[in-house]
Amino acid sequence: MTALLKNAIQPNLVQTVEGTPAILHGGPFANIAHGCNSVRATRFALKLGDYCITEAGFGSDLGAEKFMDIKCRLAGLRPDAVVLVATVRALKYNGGVPKNKTSEENLSALENGIANLGAHISNLRKFGVPVVVAINRFAGDTERELAFVEKYCRENGAEFSLCEVFAKGGAGGTDLAEKVCALAARSSGFHFLYPDDAPVQQKIETVCREIYGADGVDYTAKAKKAIAEAEALGGGGMPVCIAKTQYSLSDNPKLLGRPSGFRVTIRDARLSGGAGFVVAYAGDILTMPGLPKHPAAENIDVDPDGKITGLF
Repeated sequence: MTALLKNAIQPNLVQTVEGTPAILHGGPFANIAHGCNSVRATRFALKLGDYCITEAGFGSDLGAEKFMDIKCRLAGLRPDAVVLVATVRALKYNGGVPKNKTSEENLSALENGIANLGAHISNLRKFGVPVVVAINRFAGDTERELAFVEKYCRENGAEFSLCEVFAKGGAGGTDLAEKVCALAARSSGFHFLYPDDAPVQQKIETVCREIYGADGVDYTAKAKKAIAEAEALGGGGMPVCIAKTQYSLSDNPKLLGRPSGFRVTIRDARLSGGAGFVVAYAGDILTMPGLPKHPAAENIDVDPDGKITGLF
Protein backbone atom coordinates (compact mmCIF):
# COMPACT_ATOMS: atom_id res chain seq x y z
CA MET A 1 0.00 0.00 0.00
CA THR A 2 2.84 2.38 0.83
CA ALA A 3 4.44 1.67 -2.54
CA LEU A 4 1.22 2.32 -4.41
CA LEU A 5 0.58 5.57 -2.56
CA LYS A 6 4.07 7.05 -2.87
CA ASN A 7 2.81 9.53 -5.48
CA ALA A 8 -0.59 10.08 -3.88
CA ILE A 9 0.41 12.54 -1.16
CA GLN A 10 -1.24 15.22 -3.31
CA PRO A 11 -4.95 14.96 -4.14
CA ASN A 12 -5.71 13.73 -7.66
CA LEU A 13 -7.75 15.93 -9.99
CA VAL A 14 -10.09 13.88 -12.20
CA GLN A 15 -13.27 14.70 -14.09
CA THR A 16 -16.76 13.34 -14.64
CA VAL A 17 -18.03 12.31 -18.08
CA GLU A 18 -19.47 15.82 -18.41
CA GLY A 19 -16.15 17.49 -17.62
CA THR A 20 -16.93 18.52 -14.05
CA PRO A 21 -13.76 18.52 -11.92
CA ALA A 22 -13.58 16.12 -8.98
CA ILE A 23 -10.83 15.55 -6.45
CA LEU A 24 -10.00 11.98 -5.53
CA HIS A 25 -8.04 11.27 -2.39
CA GLY A 26 -7.70 8.14 -0.31
CA GLY A 27 -9.77 7.33 2.73
CA PRO A 28 -10.52 4.16 4.73
CA PHE A 29 -13.86 2.38 5.08
CA ALA A 30 -16.29 3.81 7.63
CA ASN A 31 -17.12 0.45 9.18
CA ILE A 32 -13.55 -0.10 10.43
CA ALA A 33 -12.18 3.45 10.41
CA HIS A 34 -13.34 7.05 9.94
CA GLY A 35 -14.70 6.66 6.39
CA CYS A 36 -13.68 10.09 5.09
CA ASN A 37 -11.29 11.39 2.50
CA SER A 38 -8.26 13.40 3.58
CA VAL A 39 -8.49 16.82 5.21
CA ARG A 40 -6.00 18.03 2.62
CA ALA A 41 -8.33 17.17 -0.27
CA THR A 42 -11.31 18.85 1.39
CA ARG A 43 -9.39 22.05 2.10
CA PHE A 44 -8.04 21.98 -1.47
CA ALA A 45 -11.57 21.70 -2.87
CA LEU A 46 -12.87 24.50 -0.64
CA LYS A 47 -10.32 26.84 -2.18
CA LEU A 48 -11.16 25.87 -5.76
CA GLY A 49 -14.93 26.05 -5.84
CA ASP A 50 -17.95 27.79 -4.37
CA TYR A 51 -19.25 24.50 -3.00
CA CYS A 52 -17.39 21.42 -1.78
CA ILE A 53 -19.32 18.16 -1.45
CA THR A 54 -17.47 15.35 0.28
CA GLU A 55 -18.51 11.74 0.86
CA ALA A 56 -18.65 10.07 4.26
CA GLY A 57 -19.58 6.46 3.62
CA PHE A 58 -21.99 3.95 5.18
CA GLY A 59 -24.76 6.15 6.52
CA SER A 60 -25.30 8.42 9.50
CA ASP A 61 -24.26 5.79 12.03
CA LEU A 62 -20.77 5.38 10.58
CA GLY A 63 -19.45 7.79 7.95
CA ALA A 64 -21.53 10.83 8.87
CA GLU A 65 -21.05 10.57 12.64
CA LYS A 66 -17.31 10.12 12.18
CA PHE A 67 -17.10 12.93 9.64
CA MET A 68 -18.81 15.27 12.12
CA ASP A 69 -17.25 14.15 15.38
CA ILE A 70 -13.74 13.26 14.14
CA LYS A 71 -12.84 14.97 10.86
CA CYS A 72 -14.68 18.25 11.44
CA ARG A 73 -13.45 18.42 15.03
CA LEU A 74 -9.79 17.84 14.13
CA ALA A 75 -9.82 19.95 10.95
CA GLY A 76 -11.94 22.85 12.16
CA LEU A 77 -14.59 22.30 9.48
CA ARG A 78 -18.24 23.38 9.79
CA PRO A 79 -20.58 21.72 7.26
CA ASP A 80 -23.48 23.80 5.97
CA ALA A 81 -25.74 20.98 4.74
CA VAL A 82 -26.00 17.20 4.47
CA VAL A 83 -27.12 15.12 1.49
CA LEU A 84 -28.60 11.83 2.69
CA VAL A 85 -28.73 9.32 -0.18
CA ALA A 86 -31.56 6.80 -0.07
CA THR A 87 -32.84 4.14 -2.48
CA VAL A 88 -36.14 2.32 -2.67
CA ARG A 89 -34.25 -0.97 -2.97
CA ALA A 90 -32.26 -0.47 0.22
CA LEU A 91 -35.39 0.46 2.15
CA LYS A 92 -37.17 -2.67 0.92
CA TYR A 93 -34.15 -4.72 1.99
CA ASN A 94 -34.44 -3.18 5.46
CA GLY A 95 -38.08 -4.20 5.34
CA GLY A 96 -37.14 -7.87 5.01
CA VAL A 97 -36.91 -8.38 1.23
CA PRO A 98 -34.00 -10.58 0.01
CA LYS A 99 -31.44 -8.74 -2.13
CA ASN A 100 -32.45 -10.61 -5.28
CA LYS A 101 -36.07 -9.46 -4.84
CA THR A 102 -35.50 -5.75 -4.22
CA SER A 103 -36.20 -4.83 -7.86
CA GLU A 104 -39.82 -6.03 -7.52
CA GLU A 105 -42.50 -3.63 -6.31
CA ASN A 106 -43.29 -4.25 -2.65
CA LEU A 107 -45.02 -1.43 -0.82
CA SER A 108 -45.48 -3.50 2.31
CA ALA A 109 -41.73 -4.08 2.66
CA LEU A 110 -41.08 -0.44 1.88
CA GLU A 111 -43.44 0.59 4.66
CA ASN A 112 -41.64 -1.75 7.07
CA GLY A 113 -38.15 -0.61 6.08
CA ILE A 114 -38.61 3.11 5.74
CA ALA A 115 -38.10 3.56 9.49
CA ASN A 116 -34.41 3.09 8.67
CA LEU A 117 -34.52 6.31 6.63
CA GLY A 118 -36.25 8.03 9.52
CA ALA A 119 -33.43 7.01 11.86
CA HIS A 120 -30.80 8.52 9.56
CA ILE A 121 -32.74 11.76 9.19
CA SER A 122 -33.11 12.02 12.96
CA ASN A 123 -29.43 11.23 13.53
CA LEU A 124 -28.19 13.92 11.19
CA ARG A 125 -30.45 16.56 12.71
CA LYS A 126 -28.72 15.98 16.05
CA PHE A 127 -25.65 17.75 14.62
CA GLY A 128 -27.65 20.90 13.87
CA VAL A 129 -27.10 20.74 10.09
CA PRO A 130 -30.01 20.88 7.57
CA VAL A 131 -30.64 17.67 5.60
CA VAL A 132 -31.89 16.95 2.09
CA VAL A 133 -32.76 13.37 1.11
CA ALA A 134 -31.51 12.44 -2.36
CA ILE A 135 -33.78 9.64 -3.57
CA ASN A 136 -31.43 7.83 -5.96
CA ARG A 137 -33.76 6.39 -8.59
CA PHE A 138 -33.20 2.94 -10.07
CA ALA A 139 -34.79 1.87 -13.36
CA GLY A 140 -37.02 -0.69 -11.61
CA ASP A 141 -38.45 1.73 -9.04
CA THR A 142 -42.18 2.22 -9.51
CA GLU A 143 -44.03 5.53 -9.28
CA ARG A 144 -46.01 4.25 -6.29
CA GLU A 145 -42.82 3.35 -4.41
CA LEU A 146 -41.18 6.69 -5.15
CA ALA A 147 -44.33 8.53 -4.12
CA PHE A 148 -44.36 6.61 -0.83
CA VAL A 149 -40.79 7.69 0.01
CA GLU A 150 -41.51 11.29 -0.97
CA LYS A 151 -44.63 11.30 1.20
CA TYR A 152 -42.62 9.96 4.15
CA CYS A 153 -40.01 12.69 3.76
CA ARG A 154 -42.72 15.34 3.52
CA GLU A 155 -44.52 14.07 6.63
CA ASN A 156 -41.23 14.05 8.56
CA GLY A 157 -40.33 17.60 7.53
CA ALA A 158 -37.33 16.52 5.47
CA GLU A 159 -36.35 18.23 2.23
CA PHE A 160 -36.00 15.73 -0.62
CA SER A 161 -35.18 15.46 -4.30
CA LEU A 162 -35.66 12.69 -6.83
CA CYS A 163 -32.16 12.14 -8.21
CA GLU A 164 -31.69 10.65 -11.70
CA VAL A 165 -28.03 11.42 -12.35
CA PHE A 166 -27.21 7.86 -13.44
CA ALA A 167 -29.78 7.97 -16.23
CA LYS A 168 -29.70 11.66 -17.18
CA GLY A 169 -26.29 12.94 -16.12
CA GLY A 170 -26.05 16.39 -14.60
CA ALA A 171 -29.57 17.27 -15.70
CA GLY A 172 -30.87 14.53 -13.41
CA GLY A 173 -29.35 16.24 -10.38
CA THR A 174 -30.22 19.88 -11.03
CA ASP A 175 -33.10 19.95 -8.55
CA LEU A 176 -30.91 18.36 -5.87
CA ALA A 177 -28.12 20.86 -6.51
CA GLU A 178 -30.50 23.81 -6.21
CA LYS A 179 -31.87 22.51 -2.92
CA VAL A 180 -28.39 21.89 -1.52
CA CYS A 181 -27.39 25.44 -2.41
CA ALA A 182 -30.52 26.80 -0.73
CA LEU A 183 -29.86 24.83 2.45
CA ALA A 184 -26.19 25.82 2.50
CA ALA A 185 -27.20 29.49 2.37
CA ARG A 186 -28.99 29.16 5.70
CA SER A 187 -27.24 29.66 9.01
CA SER A 188 -25.94 26.27 10.18
CA GLY A 189 -26.13 25.41 13.86
CA PHE A 190 -23.50 22.70 13.57
CA HIS A 191 -22.26 21.16 16.80
CA PHE A 192 -20.56 17.95 17.93
CA LEU A 193 -22.36 15.07 19.59
CA TYR A 194 -20.09 15.10 22.64
CA PRO A 195 -17.44 17.41 24.18
CA ASP A 196 -13.69 16.81 23.99
CA ASP A 197 -13.28 16.42 27.75
CA ALA A 198 -15.89 13.67 28.23
CA PRO A 199 -14.46 10.29 29.34
CA VAL A 200 -13.93 7.79 26.52
CA GLN A 201 -16.65 5.44 27.75
CA GLN A 202 -19.11 8.34 27.93
CA LYS A 203 -18.30 9.27 24.33
CA ILE A 204 -18.83 5.67 23.21
CA GLU A 205 -22.13 5.44 25.06
CA THR A 206 -23.34 8.76 23.64
CA VAL A 207 -22.80 7.53 20.07
CA CYS A 208 -24.37 4.14 20.79
CA ARG A 209 -27.47 5.61 22.44
CA GLU A 210 -28.00 8.73 20.31
CA ILE A 211 -26.98 7.42 16.88
CA TYR A 212 -27.37 3.63 16.97
CA GLY A 213 -30.45 3.69 19.21
CA ALA A 214 -28.98 1.25 21.77
CA ASP A 215 -30.29 0.88 25.29
CA GLY A 216 -26.74 0.80 26.62
CA VAL A 217 -23.19 -0.50 26.21
CA ASP A 218 -21.44 -3.55 27.65
CA TYR A 219 -17.64 -3.73 27.87
CA THR A 220 -15.46 -6.80 28.05
CA ALA A 221 -12.66 -6.79 30.62
CA LYS A 222 -10.22 -6.49 27.71
CA ALA A 223 -12.00 -3.40 26.41
CA LYS A 224 -12.08 -1.71 29.82
CA LYS A 225 -8.35 -2.28 30.25
CA ALA A 226 -7.58 -0.99 26.76
CA ILE A 227 -9.67 2.15 27.25
CA ALA A 228 -7.96 2.88 30.57
CA GLU A 229 -4.55 2.48 28.90
CA ALA A 230 -5.59 4.75 26.02
CA GLU A 231 -6.69 7.46 28.44
CA ALA A 232 -3.46 7.13 30.40
CA LEU A 233 -1.51 7.67 27.17
CA GLY A 234 -3.36 10.90 26.37
CA GLY A 235 -6.38 9.60 24.49
CA GLY A 236 -8.93 10.91 26.94
CA GLY A 237 -9.39 14.17 25.07
CA MET A 238 -9.68 12.52 21.66
CA PRO A 239 -12.86 11.60 19.76
CA VAL A 240 -13.89 7.95 19.45
CA CYS A 241 -14.02 5.91 16.26
CA ILE A 242 -16.33 2.92 16.66
CA ALA A 243 -15.72 -0.02 14.33
CA LYS A 244 -18.95 -1.91 13.71
CA THR A 245 -20.99 -3.59 10.99
CA GLN A 246 -22.35 -1.40 8.19
CA TYR A 247 -25.36 -3.65 7.67
CA SER A 248 -27.28 -2.52 10.73
CA LEU A 249 -27.65 0.47 13.00
CA SER A 250 -26.75 -1.97 15.78
CA ASP A 251 -23.63 -4.13 16.15
CA ASN A 252 -25.60 -7.14 14.88
CA PRO A 253 -25.75 -7.28 11.04
CA LYS A 254 -29.03 -9.23 11.17
CA LEU A 255 -30.97 -6.44 12.92
CA LEU A 256 -32.35 -4.45 10.00
CA GLY A 257 -34.68 -1.46 9.80
CA ARG A 258 -34.63 0.64 12.96
CA PRO A 259 -33.81 -1.87 15.71
CA SER A 260 -34.61 -1.22 19.36
CA GLY A 261 -34.16 -3.00 22.67
CA PHE A 262 -30.55 -3.94 22.03
CA ARG A 263 -27.21 -3.26 23.71
CA VAL A 264 -23.84 -2.76 22.04
CA THR A 265 -20.86 -4.85 23.13
CA ILE A 266 -17.41 -3.24 23.00
CA ARG A 267 -14.94 -6.11 22.93
CA ASP A 268 -11.67 -4.19 22.56
CA ALA A 269 -10.16 -0.76 21.98
CA ARG A 270 -6.87 0.84 20.97
CA LEU A 271 -5.35 4.28 20.75
CA SER A 272 -4.58 5.65 17.28
CA GLY A 273 -2.47 8.47 18.64
CA GLY A 274 -1.14 9.69 15.32
CA ALA A 275 -4.60 9.85 13.77
CA GLY A 276 -5.98 11.47 16.90
CA PHE A 277 -8.76 9.15 18.03
CA VAL A 278 -9.54 6.09 20.14
CA VAL A 279 -10.85 3.07 18.21
CA ALA A 280 -13.53 0.92 19.89
CA TYR A 281 -14.44 -2.46 18.40
CA ALA A 282 -18.14 -3.34 18.52
CA GLY A 283 -19.42 -6.86 17.94
CA ASP A 284 -17.60 -9.25 15.62
CA ILE A 285 -16.33 -6.66 13.12
CA LEU A 286 -13.10 -7.70 11.37
CA THR A 287 -10.78 -4.79 10.63
CA MET A 288 -8.63 -6.59 8.06
CA PRO A 289 -10.55 -9.56 6.63
CA GLY A 290 -9.36 -12.04 4.04
CA LEU A 291 -5.59 -11.69 4.32
CA PRO A 292 -3.46 -14.74 3.44
CA LYS A 293 -0.71 -15.99 5.72
CA HIS A 294 1.85 -14.45 3.36
CA PRO A 295 0.37 -11.22 1.93
CA ALA A 296 1.53 -9.87 -1.43
CA ALA A 297 3.03 -6.90 0.40
CA GLU A 298 5.97 -9.09 1.38
CA ASN A 299 7.09 -9.09 -2.28
CA ILE A 300 6.57 -5.37 -2.96
CA ASP A 301 9.36 -2.84 -2.80
CA VAL A 302 10.47 0.55 -4.12
CA ASP A 303 14.07 0.98 -5.31
CA PRO A 304 16.13 4.16 -4.81
CA ASP A 305 14.95 5.45 -8.22
CA GLY A 306 11.30 5.16 -7.20
CA LYS A 307 10.55 2.10 -9.33
CA ILE A 308 7.94 -0.22 -7.80
CA THR A 309 8.56 -3.96 -8.04
CA GLY A 310 6.62 -7.03 -6.99
CA LEU A 311 3.08 -5.85 -7.71
CA PHE A 312 2.37 -8.72 -10.13
